[in-house]
Amino acid sequence: MAGNRLVFLTLALLAGCGGDSAKSRITDDSDRDLQRPEVDASAPINDRSTKSTPKAKAKPAARPAAKPVAKPVAKSTSAMLASGTAITAKFDGAISSRTHKAGQKLTGTVSSDVKDKSGRVVIPKGSKVHLTIAAIHESENKSDKTGKLVLTPTQVVIAGRSYPLKGSASALDRTLKDRKTNAGDLAKVGVGAGAGALLGTAVSGGSTKGAIIGGVAGAAVGTQRAIQTQDRDVVVPAGSRLKVTLGAPFRRGA
Repeated sequence: MAGNRLVFLTLALLAGCGGDSAKSRITDDSDRDLQRPEVDASAPINDRSTKSTPKAKAKPAARPAAKPVAKPVAKSTSAMLASGTAITAKFDGAISSRTHKAGQKLTGTVSSDVKDKSGRVVIPKGSKVHLTIAAIHESENKSDKTGKLVLTPTQVVIAGRSYPLKGSASALDRTLKDRKTNAGDLAKVGVGAGAGALLGTAVSGGSTKGAIIGGVAGAAVGTQRAIQTQDRDVVVPAGSRLKVTLGAPFRRGA
């Protein structure tokens, strides 16, 4: 009997311990539930897609403001010839001191292109040079080999447009041409003959023979004098060479 009581007592103790443990577990669970925060069922669920949101494209960096481009400086369209530049041309017409007078106008045609230092044509071939006769005079004695002819350039016409010219001009092929015997030359012979006749008469004592001899000799002297002082005209043939030398810079616009 005593052994059975011990067994029952042991079982009772075990059962009591087990019940306390279960009770304690229930109490703990109840406490935990009371401490949990209430969930608002009406609040929207913040579900996020598992797919990654595409990243927004980065805006390209702003370009720096373009610097103003400097406009090229317009090059001068004018061309210039320096003072002393020679222009070669040809006379359009003939010149003679017998027919031409100071103040008359002449023209010549440029015979070759006139270029500046850079090789650009300033006065093209075929342009017209205008001149004025400043002075012209025949040769009056044999020692004068050239006579007198002074030409002044005034303008050049290029493609219908006139440009002023300053400088000098020379007729390179001018010559002297003997004039036919005129009254002045005959007078020189007559004066010589008369002077010779008077001298012959005086030397021969007033005889006619002396006067004749003196007259012949005087005429010979007069003839020689006429030859020595015979007028010779300055002549420039048409188409002969003309040289114009610039006395100041020549500028031709566009």
